[in-house]
Amino acid sequence: MATKTPTGIPEPVINEATQLITNAITVLKPYLIALTPHERQISAKISDRSYPFVEKTCDYTLLAPQFVPQYMDDEKLRTDLLVHDQLIELLRISKQLTNGLDDSALKTGGDSFTNALNYYNSVRQAARINVPGAKSIHEDLKKRFIRGRPDKESDNNVQPEED
Repeated sequence: MATKTPTGIPEPVINEATQLITNAITVLKPYLIALTPHERQISAKISDRSYPFVEKTCDYTLLAPQFVPQYMDDEKLRTDLLVHDQLIELLRISKQLTNGLDDSALKTGGDSFTNALNYYNSVRQAARINVPGAKSIHEDLKKRFIRGRPDKESDNNVQPEED
C-alpha cells in the first residue's frame, strides 16, 4: 500500500484553518465544561446502548408526568439530551479533523526523522573517514544519541533510536 505524504500546506491554508479553528473554540467556549479527571471518572456516561433509554424516558416524562419525582427537573433532562446531541455532532466532525491531523503529523514527522537519521548516518561515515566538514556536523548531531555519557569520544556502538 502506497503512503501519501503531503508536499506542503500553503501558508494561506494554514492561516485560514487556524483562524477557523480558533473561531470555533471562541464561539463554543461559553457552552463547554472542563471536568477534572476525578469528575470524569465518577460521572454517569451515556452510550449508544443507553441512549434509547434516555430518549424514551424524555418521551415518558411528557406522556406520564405523574411519575416524575419532585426533585427531578424533567425539562433539564430534555435540554441536556438536546445539548448532548449537538455536542456529539460537533465531536464527530472534530474527531475527523483530529484523526486526519494526527495521522498526517505522525507520517510526516516519522518521514522527517527517518531522513534525518539517513543524513546523520551519512555524516557519521564521512567523519570516520575524515571527509572535510563532516566532523563538526557529526559532533553536533550525535548529541541526540548520547545517554549519560557526554565525555565519551566515540559513538561506534550507539544505535539511533526513534522517539
